[in-house]
Amino acid sequence: MVTGPIQQPSVAPTTVRPPAARRPVGDLPALTRALAVPPGEPHWRERVIRQLAPVRRGFAEHVRLTEGPAGLYAELLAQAPRLHRGVRLLAREHAAIVAALAELQHAVERPGMPAEELRRRTDELLDALARHRQHGADLLWEAYQTDLGGET
Repeated sequence: MVTGPIQQPSVAPTTVRPPAARRPVGDLPALTRALAVPPGEPHWRERVIRQLAPVRRGFAEHVRLTEGPAGLYAELLAQAPRLHRGVRLLAREHAAIVAALAELQHAVERPGMPAEELRRRTDELLDALARHRQHGADLLWEAYQTDLGGET
């Protein structure tokens, strides 16, 4: 039986993070819907490009808010240096996702690129984003819920 007050997490956030730091991207369902339209439809590629732009901007903003000198990762490392490995993993994922977004943009702009290839690449990107979101959530859970103080 536990008695006494519930202790606060040993690592507490010092600032309230804007939603972009927690949600890496823009409107992914809109991008998925744009890709689902038959490629023979007029302006299909332009529609996909238009839906990809906010995703790229949203992810770039996420990277800025998390990796910057006053970003979430710097704050986490200042308060919990043990998270260094997890932060490095997330930063590497950022680089890979930014590259995948740029490659997808170039592929969509290429008129000869088959729609099925674009859909395959988008599915891979969505999988990478889902894994990244989970890795970020796991790191935050470890930062704010793990008690290393040895108190009972």
